[in-house]
Amino acid sequence: MHHKHVQRLQLLVHDCLSKHLYASAIFYADKLVSLSGAPADLFTLAQAFYMDKQYRRALTLLKGSDLIEQDVRFRYLAAKCLVECREWEECLMMVGGWEEDSLESIDMQDQHDPDTSGKQISYYSALSLLRGKVYDALENHGRAVKWYQAALKADPFCYEAFQILIDNHMLTADEEARLRQGLKFSNDDRWLSLLYQAKCKKYDQQSSIEETLQELERPAADDTEQAGSEEQHASAMVQRTPSAAYDHSRMGTATPMQSPSDTHMTTPGSVSHEGEREPSGCGLGANVDVLVCRAEWYYHVGAYQDCYTLTSSLLENDPYATEVYPVHITASLELRKKNELFRRAHKLVQEYPDRALAWFAVGCYYLCTQQYDSARRYFGKATTIENSFAAAWIGFGNAFAFQDESDQAMAAYRTAARLFPGLHLPLTGMGMEYQRMNNLHLAEQMFLQAHKVCPSDPLACNELGVLTYKNQQYSAAEQWLLRALELVPGRLNAGWESLVVNLGHCYRKQQRWDDAIQVYERALGLCPGQAGTYAALGFTRHLKVHLRYVIVKKWTCKESSVV
Repeated sequence: MHHKHVQRLQLLVHDCLSKHLYASAIFYADKLVSLSGAPADLFTLAQAFYMDKQYRRALTLLKGSDLIEQDVRFRYLAAKCLVECREWEECLMMVGGWEEDSLESIDMQDQHDPDTSGKQISYYSALSLLRGKVYDALENHGRAVKWYQAALKADPFCYEAFQILIDNHMLTADEEARLRQGLKFSNDDRWLSLLYQAKCKKYDQQSSIEETLQELERPAADDTEQAGSEEQHASAMVQRTPSAAYDHSRMGTATPMQSPSDTHMTTPGSVSHEGEREPSGCGLGANVDVLVCRAEWYYHVGAYQDCYTLTSSLLENDPYATEVYPVHITASLELRKKNELFRRAHKLVQEYPDRALAWFAVGCYYLCTQQYDSARRYFGKATTIENSFAAAWIGFGNAFAFQDESDQAMAAYRTAARLFPGLHLPLTGMGMEYQRMNNLHLAEQMFLQAHKVCPSDPLACNELGVLTYKNQQYSAAEQWLLRALELVPGRLNAGWESLVVNLGHCYRKQQRWDDAIQVYERALGLCPGQAGTYAALGFTRHLKVHLRYVIVKKWTCKESSVV
């Protein structure tokens, strides 16, 4: 009878926890521990205390048992309680001390267990993640990065570690690529590998990101068809030509690397014009994370309207999908949609007044309306609420830079460079401010460092070209600007008009009049009605005609003197 009563209480406690009835769960779990005294029931009571945010009580209960040193579950839950209590040093001691290799001695039997892979997160990975968070709180970002990577390598399904590394820009694009290559996924988990790839920085994925997104979006094949399609999928992957910079096939328009006649609509699993069946995909075409990755890719290549259209449809279906808002807000800012920014910011402040995202949206609205004092105030509030929000720090620095307040802008950029070592934009912003102050040597150092962090960014190459142009190194400036043009993703648009104009200035300084005229006309095609470009074009034509006149006059005078 006693055993049957204990079983009923155990079922009751777990049911209360599943229904979030924490007070009831604590009440019955307490009685259960008194009746059975089993370690599993004690752990359940501690979990109920933790879920009810009674962290000190849960910690006292766990420490009162003799199982912390013997059972990794008890130690992990105790460490979680210490994190909630902000007892950082004690938490480190709880998970294994300060030595880098001491964590491996806890209980690593499930670290590489194939039977549990994809079914549960290993405790080694969870403890590594916890230790990374503690080091982050102690502002020891180097060790934090090491333990986040250890958590992900121990268990690729520990998405939280991946999310922190990517969202907080702790790794450069090359480091992210090396980390992805080091993760071990089975064939059944290819969808996760592709999704990780799509979420990483896209500067070095110009040729592969579209193919990755298409495979994620295509419907998955049935199990009965999977075996027969593997060989066909492999051959299709070999024969497939590189994708365009971004895909407009769903909108019925040509891609930047295709002519309109090459554009064709194909559905997953359908037969293409060559008679080959499309390979199967992952079946995540309607998933929000995948669609956000596509929206970010649209934004990256400058297709702001496509990005805005996609994110608007996502928010129409789920207005509380907060992961969509950052790219939607930035696309709205690029398109100067003041009403949309105001509406979204107002809604976010109403729903999430304690989140940095809401005040970031307010700052973007004021940045769009050129009210820079208000913009920097709200960007500053966003950084205060969430210190790891990179976009808010960049906006904070930009708001100061728009008002020529270089000292405050530099302070914001420096903080962002320290917090986000894998992000090159703060370094680029610092270089621009040094260049504005005519400190060309430090500006060059910042631009070169930004180029080292992200060699595929055309903005850093453009700024290096401008810098060498100011130093009258016109040939070197031409090389940097041509490199920047090569790195521009997708089509050239009006946003890159200044890059084309800068190249025209280099040609003009080298007296390459025809090349300069051609480039200026190309710039006018990108952004018509620019007075500065018309002036440069007219001045170049004048120099070209004047030089010819001088040459003709010189030879005429020489022939006259000979006669």
